[in-house]
Amino acid sequence: MSYCLNPRCPKPENSDDVKFCLSCGSKLLLKERYRAIKPIGQGGFGRTFLAVDEDKPSKPHCVIKQFYPQAQGTNTVQKAVELFTQEAVQLDELGKHPQIPELLAYFTQEDRQYLVQEFINGANLAQELANKGAFNETQIRQLLSDLLNVLQFCHARQVIHRDIKPENIILRSSDHKLVLVDFGAAKSATGTALNRTGTSIGSPEYVAPEQMRGRATFASDIYSLGATCIHLLTGRSPFDSYDTNNDTWLWQQYLKVPISNSLTNILNKMLASIPARRYQTVDAVLQDLNQPGANAAIASQPQNQTSPTLPPTYISPTPSQVDLELEQLKTQFLPGGKSKPQNNQPRPTTNTSTNQSEIDKELEELKAKYMGNNNP
Repeated sequence: MSYCLNPRCPKPENSDDVKFCLSCGSKLLLKERYRAIKPIGQGGFGRTFLAVDEDKPSKPHCVIKQFYPQAQGTNTVQKAVELFTQEAVQLDELGKHPQIPELLAYFTQEDRQYLVQEFINGANLAQELANKGAFNETQIRQLLSDLLNVLQFCHARQVIHRDIKPENIILRSSDHKLVLVDFGAAKSATGTALNRTGTSIGSPEYVAPEQMRGRATFASDIYSLGATCIHLLTGRSPFDSYDTNNDTWLWQQYLKVPISNSLTNILNKMLASIPARRYQTVDAVLQDLNQPGANAAIASQPQNQTSPTLPPTYISPTPSQVDLELEQLKTQFLPGGKSKPQNNQPRPTTNTSTNQSEIDKELEELKAKYMGNNNP
């Protein structure tokens, strides 16, 4: 079958032996070689079609992206033009990586822009989750190992993907490798941020806080990959695993299968809402992921309990830290705001001794509470 690419065609389906649409008369072959077969996606700025390259004897499948903005407003349309053009530029450079689709053509025909890229045969991870259920630790570690290397390639070329999510990761049928697709939202880290016009970039469930404000960095991609992992581990939307009131991720309690503390810590650091507390580079994540003994940690992980639910950046204080912090806190309530003298000289008896004793008691209880968190 041939599918007419004229957006206004009343009857776009045609047989595959004709060169012009029988309904509207539009040319069916792009650049005399690419024939659209069926639509496979549509958004506010364009449509995507499965196609065939008629110029090659094997007639391999490919993907046609048609720029067809439906949004109103000069700024929005101009934004869409920039993004579409940029995707072609990014793919031309990044498509050299075996886990990124190759750009086959980029051109204008009948006043409409087109991008033709390699077709990746396989299911995306959202489909894999729906069909096979939640991922386990081994699958997540393999996912991270696969995709962090792809991101390393992108970031080395100053490209931030900005839209990492399960739908944009395809498990390729031929070799079971993960392929990162849809660079329509990608931007150069050295260029002007494209999302300052007010148009949302990326999928809200997976977007880092700073990216929502138009300040995407390499660490923003790391955050999105972390959010993708917890979605695949829990089967829940990242929105449902985040406590906005306390700025805390609560995903561990929703795990389908327990995971090791080492992977939990890695994911929590990837998901830190404050960029400075997050991994800054892909190399840093890979270093932690490939720490010796990681497999032993997986094997020793109890199968009937989950890891403790801790805030992403929480570090259990040591006894010395607790003593120091309580001593500092105590000085705020003692007369004069000063700590006890170090020479332990007797202090004059005053009516504050009772209050001080009560403060000491309360602080000791607080200390016991914090120290209790260190117990197994």
